[in-house]
Formats: sequence, C-alpha cells, structure tokens
Amino acid sequence: MSIEYRGERFSGYNKPKRTPKHPTKSHVVLAKEGTTIKMIRFGEQGASTAGKPKAGESDKMKKKRASFKARHGKNIKRGKLSAAYWADKVKW
Repeated sequence: MSIEYRGERFSGYNKPKRTPKHPTKSHVVLAKEGTTIKMIRFGEQGASTAGKPKAGESDKMKKKRASFKARHGKNIKRGKLSAAYWADKVKW
C-alpha cells in the first residue's frame, strides 16, 4: 500500500522515513490520528542524536536523552500529530 500526499510517497500512515535531500529536516511521516491526516517533518539534518539506548552507553548520551525528554515532554504527550512525538520515537 503506497500513499502519495503533497508530492511525497509514503509506505503507509504513521511510518516515518528518512529525507536525506531535505535541506533542514531529517525525517518525515504521514501521521494519522482518527480522521486527521498531517504530514510532519522532524529532526535536524545531520544532528548527532542519542539514538536508541545501547549497552555501555556513555553518561553524556544518557543525560542528553534525558534532557531532550524533559525539555519536550509536554509536546511529546500531544501525540502522533506533533513533531516532538516522532522525534522522541525515532531519534531519541
């Protein structure tokens, strides 16, 4: 199932994909919550984020992840139609 929305092709709803050629944002997702559909771009292009937690992760990266979640907690709670939710899920 392939969906085309505003010139972008998506593999489905709520499935983020990388956008290496976008000048500022690293990912895009076609978010759907109920009947609302919204294209959301998120993540800084070229940013070195903490990524998924790894065994033996440095304290610096743990603090970096915790800071992001604390700073954007209110927006993450807004759900699938917020960029912070997707950045938290994919990049952090």
